[in-house]
Amino acid sequence: MTTFDDILEEAGKFGRCQKRIFALFCLVSMPWAGVYVGIVFQGFTPEHWCRDTAVAEMRQDCGWSRADARRLTVPLVNSSGVLVHSTCDRYDLDWNSTGLACHSQDLDLSYAPLISCREGWEYDYEGRQSFVTEFDLVCADGWLVDMYQATLNVGFLVGSIAIGYLADRFGRKMSFLMSTLLNGITGIMVAVAPNYVTLLIFRTLYGFGVKGGWVAGYVLITELVGVEYRRTVGVIYQMFFSVGILLLPLLAYFITDWRWLQVAITVPYILFLSYYWLIPESPRWLLSQNNSSKAVEITEAIAKENKKTLSKNIETLRDDNCGSTAASFMDLIRTPNMRKHTFILSFNWFTSAVVYQGLIMRLGILGGNVYIDFLISGLVEFPAAFLILFTIERIGRRLPFATANIVAGASCFITAFIPESMFWFKTAVACIGRLGITMAFEMVVFVNTELYPTFVRNLGVSVCSTLCDVGGIVAPFLLYRLAVIWLELPLIIFGSLAFLAGGLVLLLPETRGVPLPDTIDDIEFPNRAKENAVLKNQQLANLLSTSNITTNKVPAAV
Repeated sequence: MTTFDDILEEAGKFGRCQKRIFALFCLVSMPWAGVYVGIVFQGFTPEHWCRDTAVAEMRQDCGWSRADARRLTVPLVNSSGVLVHSTCDRYDLDWNSTGLACHSQDLDLSYAPLISCREGWEYDYEGRQSFVTEFDLVCADGWLVDMYQATLNVGFLVGSIAIGYLADRFGRKMSFLMSTLLNGITGIMVAVAPNYVTLLIFRTLYGFGVKGGWVAGYVLITELVGVEYRRTVGVIYQMFFSVGILLLPLLAYFITDWRWLQVAITVPYILFLSYYWLIPESPRWLLSQNNSSKAVEITEAIAKENKKTLSKNIETLRDDNCGSTAASFMDLIRTPNMRKHTFILSFNWFTSAVVYQGLIMRLGILGGNVYIDFLISGLVEFPAAFLILFTIERIGRRLPFATANIVAGASCFITAFIPESMFWFKTAVACIGRLGITMAFEMVVFVNTELYPTFVRNLGVSVCSTLCDVGGIVAPFLLYRLAVIWLELPLIIFGSLAFLAGGLVLLLPETRGVPLPDTIDDIEFPNRAKENAVLKNQQLANLLSTSNITTNKVPAAV
């Protein structure tokens, strides 16, 4: 019998065909960035204060600018020891009866009663429309902004599991296309949502398809290339998410309405439906479904595009995963080492999502030029992929993985205590934090696959990565609610999580140069596996030595 890996040796492990398909799937990573962190622009909360009809009339009568009106008629409140203009209260005054309306600076308003906003808000951010300004999601309703990101991650959580199941049941290609169709429909529905409740519903459905489709594409391309190319393909596939991060602020700069920005982010998913004619189904999956004839047909097409010729061995092509042991969730926690791996990896998925999303969304509340800040922070993500590819085969997995988390944590702590007057230094340190957590996020994906035995590997990645979506649900609440108390408080939380994650990684075994485990015993008794490997090598060496001695004696006997 011949396995697909054997045939791939003949058809080309990463030839022209695989490169073309890989390039097509890399494009899928780019719009996902807009979905994942588009809230920075779509949900931007500008400076705001209570709208007062009487004050609006005074502005016209007195010839005030909007800034003058705010300075003279909006009360000051204490915020972390600093007096700032209130965003949620206004004076309870009849401005027309004061007699000094246009000279309100001469009035002592320190004892004037305050009331909450009753006529809505005014926003000091001309030229951009966000869903925050459209639906007045400020003050008491500010927590609803968090829900915009949280519901997306709820969709991620459910969708990644559901579409993962569908990918095993109906195929990688069909699942990818189904999720892409769903993305196109729900993305447009988000753009035309008439109210905030329907917006959240459509946003959840949007998340259901986006992540699941991205994962289906990841699985399909890794199943089409040789084993030695999978890690590089996986890292570069994720790197194109960073390309999307760079394009997003440019897109948002020219498209200032959040609804049209949503349309621009969604259009690529509609175009991806053309992949029906451009990508094949996974031959590995077809073999697992006993559809060897279709698998052979696709493999021959791959070989033809790669300008390779297949031997007759393809006629005996079979599923190299048949007869594998059925996996269950209990396998992940039943034994000590498996339980340790599951806990540490799950925590790292959670931490990576919280810190990564938190650092990006934080750019929207700092008050600087959000386009420039976003672009700069996006640029630092690119070295992450190259650092991974450079270090994992030279140094190993564990040390770079732990270091990336610890660097991210230290950067968060240091950034929190750098004064605003040292803006560029503060920005540089924050960017180092983004680099560290990006590297950690990309590493947890393939380290996860190397720490579980074959029969439970897919289940292990699926279960651990659900904590990524839980982290995404928690991140906006941690950021926006804690920032109200102290702007830098979220950084302290992020730093603590990253430090703990880095320390836990040091408890994991090193997997560089170690064969992928096949059984739970390989995980629980790694030394036994190493001893067996050494023993087999010694036996092979002895056999070869004996063969050589016998061969050397033959002439003498003759």
